[in-house]
Order: sequence, then C-alpha cells, then structure tokens
Amino acid sequence: MAHTIYTRTGDHGETSLVGGQRIPKTHPRLEAYGTIDELNSAIGLLATYLTEEADRAFVIEIQNRLFSVASMLATDTSDGRHYKHVITPADVEQMEQAIDQAGEGLPGWRGFILPGGGRGAAVAHLCRTICRRAERRIYTLADEVPVEPTLLAYINRLSDFLFVLAQKMNHNEGISENIWRKRSTE
Repeated sequence: MAHTIYTRTGDHGETSLVGGQRIPKTHPRLEAYGTIDELNSAIGLLATYLTEEADRAFVIEIQNRLFSVASMLATDTSDGRHYKHVITPADVEQMEQAIDQAGEGLPGWRGFILPGGGRGAAVAHLCRTICRRAERRIYTLADEVPVEPTLLAYINRLSDFLFVLAQKMNHNEGISENIWRKRSTE
C-alpha cells in the first residue's frame, strides 16, 4: 500500500506542533518555523549556483542547522518540554569566520549595493531577505516564548553571510555590483 502524505488534519486552518498541541496556521510560532523552512528551500536553490565545493558544503551545513532550528521552533514547550540547544556559540563563531573568509579580497565600501548581479548572487540576496524576515518572525515569537540568544545571533549572522556571499559570487564572476544612486531632487 502506498504511503499518503496528506492527513486532512490541516484543512480547517490548524496544524500540530511537535508534542501534539494544535495551533492556527497564522500563529507566530508557525510563521517563525515556516519562514525558516522557506529560507532553507531558497538556500537549497542557492547551493545549485555555488561553484566552490567549500561554499557548497558550508551552505548544506547551514541547511542542516536550519532544519534543526525549524524543528525546535515547532516544538510545544508549554508543558515544560525543553529542546536541545540546536545553535551553539561555536556555530555563531563559525558563521563569523565564514563571513570573514567570504569577504577576503572584496572591494571595500563603495555605497549601498542593489540586490542582483549574476543569477547566483541574486538568489543569495533573495535568501538574505528571507533570512531577515525569518529573524523578524522569530523575534515576534520571542515575545511569547523563550528563544535562545544564540539562535537569534546565528540568524542575524546568516543574513550577513548571505550578503557577503552574493558579493563574492559577483566578484568571482567579474560582475560589477550595482550601487544605489540617490535620485536628484533638483
């Protein structure tokens, strides 16, 4: 007998958290882990554009971390259940090192960069903006339930990494960044 993926339990606008609690699909918890899932999918697309194996391996490692983050955010803790710390200070430090490595050899500040350039860099910028939204959704959830500070720091650094990765991708392809030019008010 074939396994079916549909359960029909979400047909009325609710879903279950890990632990069984039912919540509306508009709940801040679902918004947080759903946006992490969206980010993870977009990063999967980004990985297809990466030409350096080290970058691809690091991005896949990020995807694994994000899957754990989504699982943690989907866990009902109202009954005293605790989740393991899925993001550690070492993960945040590793992300900072990756930002520094990706930024090596890039030109310094020349102005605000418009998202785009090569296709891969454009996808990295899209991932960055989804990451920023995920961060906002997690902060909204943090108004209701405790969220580990290391998780918030990691998501913040991840958006920085994606920004620098976009610059690196354009640089490696010889594509100049589009710098924002303020419209003249004359």
